[in-house]
Amino acid sequence: MTDAEWVAVRPLLPTPSWLEGRGGQPEGYCHRQMLDAIRYLVAGGISWRAMPADFPAWARGYAFFRRWRENGPVAEFHDRLRGRVREREGGRRSRRRGSSTRSR
Repeated sequence: MTDAEWVAVRPLLPTPSWLEGRGGQPEGYCHRQMLDAIRYLVAGGISWRAMPADFPAWARGYAFFRRWRENGPVAEFHDRLRGRVREREGGRRSRRRGSSTRSR
């Protein structure tokens, strides 16, 4: 993940409870590491259990992904980064394949 991508998605991540004084322990992994692991998994089309050893343990990565997917940040990450790509390409809008503006 580039620094610019990290700046775009960092505000979307939930603040850990222990940082807000609500108890709990510091998390064992940095959120950026978790996002890098998730992106690696998606880009490579691999399973969680096939995650290389230089990433956080697959079970930990999956737990973060599941929590973020259920609470909304995953969709927000995608939307925000897609918007940045579109801006870079000159604001071109794409239409989904097979979609039509005609009604049947």
